[in-house]
Amino acid sequence: MENEIVRRGKAVIRHAILPVLIIALTGVGTIAQQEGAETTMTLDQLREARRELAFQPRGILANNDGCDALYFPKDQEVTVENFLDMRTTALADEDSQVGAISYCSISSGFSFFTHDTEVGTVLTRQPQDFGLRPDAINATQALIDLGSDCLKSVVDFGHDNDIEVHWSMRMNDTHDVSHSPDNPYLLFPPLKEEHPEWLVGAHDNRTPFGRWSSVDYAVEEIRDLAFGYIEEVCRNYDVDGIELDFFRHLCYFESVARGGVATDEEREAMTDLMRRIRAMTEEVGLERGRPILVSMRLPDDVEFCRDMGFDIETWLDEGLLDILITSGYFRLNPWDYTVDLAHEYGVAAYPCLTDSRVRGESRFRRRSLESYRGRAMNVWAAGADGVHTFNLFNPNSPIFREVGDPQGMATMDKLYFASIVDGSPERWLAGSTKYRQIPVLTPTYPMTISPEESLTVELPIGEDFEVARAAGGEPTVMLHLEIPGLSDPEQVQVAINGHALEGGTVEDSWLDCPVDPDWINRGANTVEIVANPDALADENRWTIDWEATEEPGSPWYRDRGSERTEARLEDGALLVADRGTEGGDYMHYRYAWGAGPGERTVVEAEAKVISGSSFLIVSNGPAQERLTLWPDRIQLHHHQDITHEMDTTDDFHTYRVVTEGEDLQVFVDGELVIDAPGTYTGSGSGARQLSFGAANSPMLGEALWRSVRARLQSQSCRDLLVSVNYD
Repeated sequence: MENEIVRRGKAVIRHAILPVLIIALTGVGTIAQQEGAETTMTLDQLREARRELAFQPRGILANNDGCDALYFPKDQEVTVENFLDMRTTALADEDSQVGAISYCSISSGFSFFTHDTEVGTVLTRQPQDFGLRPDAINATQALIDLGSDCLKSVVDFGHDNDIEVHWSMRMNDTHDVSHSPDNPYLLFPPLKEEHPEWLVGAHDNRTPFGRWSSVDYAVEEIRDLAFGYIEEVCRNYDVDGIELDFFRHLCYFESVARGGVATDEEREAMTDLMRRIRAMTEEVGLERGRPILVSMRLPDDVEFCRDMGFDIETWLDEGLLDILITSGYFRLNPWDYTVDLAHEYGVAAYPCLTDSRVRGESRFRRRSLESYRGRAMNVWAAGADGVHTFNLFNPNSPIFREVGDPQGMATMDKLYFASIVDGSPERWLAGSTKYRQIPVLTPTYPMTISPEESLTVELPIGEDFEVARAAGGEPTVMLHLEIPGLSDPEQVQVAINGHALEGGTVEDSWLDCPVDPDWINRGANTVEIVANPDALADENRWTIDWEATEEPGSPWYRDRGSERTEARLEDGALLVADRGTEGGDYMHYRYAWGAGPGERTVVEAEAKVISGSSFLIVSNGPAQERLTLWPDRIQLHHHQDITHEMDTTDDFHTYRVVTEGEDLQVFVDGELVIDAPGTYTGSGSGARQLSFGAANSPMLGEALWRSVRARLQSQSCRDLLVSVNYD
């Protein structure tokens, strides 16, 4: 559907609503008209005004996580002007399409805030006191002392520039999860110290899903506090709306964190909280003379939400929200799902364009301007009412000046990826991958191309070529595939929407195929890829082949590690060392090789152990095994009774791991030393990776690696996208 876009995205309706409502929540009140005359308005009329406000075109609803106050530049004077200049001032420029700012006054750790609060706790701790950001100070108290805290400053600025300002509360933010009694963390609040029984777990009793430092909304006191935080802001700040951010983070009940689903009682308790919030916002809205919008950021699937404890169908049916914002670091459905769900209940739909955290990209980038344009065009093509941005803070970014207007983007270059985010819903809810209805194809989660079965991928493309051509743009469309080891376009056959693509070229494992724009659908497109079996028949061909002449580069990627881990080249080998036993003390190089369940794989590594444990890890999705290299033996990590004694420190040895179906064998210097049929069957997390490196967090290990190579029956498609460029 076509969306009317205000070029600067300004939500002028807040000044157009009838000025003053003086009305009891359950009755009828008077409205002081601009001419001074009075009339009556019912609660239904107030709600209709709120609905009109929700659907008022605002282009972009930009979320600011509040770190501009928490991490204020140490070398700058704390003034309201300097604070606003960091992330806000430029959003009022003439060409800005930001019609609303959603400002989060931290709310990390549940109860910590950077606005002036009496219900919660004002976060005045300094980051450098916790070993964080020596270049920054926490400006919270300084702004309060100036008489205009961070939230008030943004609200006043927004209203002075006809920009809506909503307050965003992260309903259960757990950036404090790294806290422990002997290593305190900046954002772990006193509330959690005083009431550990209100949490779903503990630092020494972590939950298998979600995060242990989450508060448990089954606890009545937690729900009362959440309500109190929200009510205080609504009564003390002239906000245009509140954003309840459930996606940060998705853990609300211990029952879910321990591997189950929310109970009916837990869902009803959360629904009662939403009812209280809606009733309060109506009461306050009537007292002050204009509505308070309620938006919610939630996962994009009704059943997933229900299992988490969010009965969003009831929330929608009862009119408890005005704007539905969906998705974060994972998505479950096409954008049409969000739009159809919201519009069915008369609610505005704002899909979230979060920052992509896909790792291992090589040629094309999901964080590029062209990618944001493509993502936004998909949102607009689905009929959304606006776009929501998350973790995007540069106020001068052209993204804030382009993605809020599909017509303005008509002749701009774009990238359309098969997958933008690849986070796993299983991190938060057991068994939740069953709700995923869209593909996940990224360098971290490749798909397999085999001679036996074609690979079919749905690719959304929101481009409107008719509009572009009417505006004088002539498109050039290319389909791009990243297939490691690809050297000849004849190795694969590619089609889009049933049209075979010809004339492709290969460079650095990327296949580029020209596409007739007339073959592209606005919306869903089907890409089919088939491997040429003749190209995979060479038993002497290594699919992956790294030697220690240089550190492994893309598509390999390395763990972040810590100051206690090391990786460096020395004397023709790569030293990989883990010399710490704290969380995050490990170092591996990982390659998303895409090996399929059941297929034959061969992995060889030349290594010399120095001390401790090192791993060579193979996984095909459902199955994983780690060959552990100890100084005096090698051992299967998931079957520790299967070992082979040897001296791994005397010289470099060649370790070969062969898997086929459920069977696994290990050869050392060409000799079979471990034969383990039926053992390669479990422990996989869904990832298909080849990895090598040092130890894990509680263990120590160092080894030298000369080479790692692998051979698969199949090929790995690491990325898929379409580029659209205009002359």
